[in-house]
Amino acid sequence: MKTFRSDISNEEFQIADKVSAKTIRHSILNLIQKEHPLFSHDSHLSISELNLFRKKHISEYLSKELGKLTDPEKKVLTSITENTTLSDKIDGEDQQILTFGQKIADKVASFGGSWTFIISFGIFISLWISLNIFWLVNKGFDPYPFILLNLILSCLAALQAPVIMMSQNRQEEKDRERAKNDYMINLKSELEIRTLHEKIDHFVMDQQQELLDIQKTQIEMLTDILKHVEKSGQ
Repeated sequence: MKTFRSDISNEEFQIADKVSAKTIRHSILNLIQKEHPLFSHDSHLSISELNLFRKKHISEYLSKELGKLTDPEKKVLTSITENTTLSDKIDGEDQQILTFGQKIADKVASFGGSWTFIISFGIFISLWISLNIFWLVNKGFDPYPFILLNLILSCLAALQAPVIMMSQNRQEEKDRERAKNDYMINLKSELEIRTLHEKIDHFVMDQQQELLDIQKTQIEMLTDILKHVEKSGQ
């Protein structure tokens, strides 16, 4: 199997992974030359080494455009570098252990805003009133005007405000987490598209270089044939 030696790491790679410096975009080539000043337009490197410099170029681009990289942006870069799916990590983080307060807030919000709670509470009030008026002939433990029931309803109303605020805070936390996840996925998609464009540009330029080499070879063959014909005619 044919191999070549990289001008960056001086290691051997398969000839199929060979990339000429002439086909590399100027921004990435400048980055390579900063770290390896001897790397010229006639040098070569492997596709894996080129990908590493592409990742560095993306990292520098993000740092320049966004300033200091935040945790979501670092996760995106890690996902690109390790060639992993970002949604798997997001799903794993969503399934993390919730605190006791968060569990209570979620359960209260799901039950308090359901028809089950409304119907159950309506049945409870109806039974309370019916029991005191009809069964106990308004001489039971809470006769009309139902002072005890009013006290229970007042306490419930007093607790509704903090319960509603708890549920709203939990919903805001979920919305912020969802927005952060959407931002991470969109950022990775944008960077992947940029990398894909670079790979396509590299492929097109490589193909053009091969076509030019073939044309040069054909011209040389035609030149040799013409010289041979001229010699034969003489």
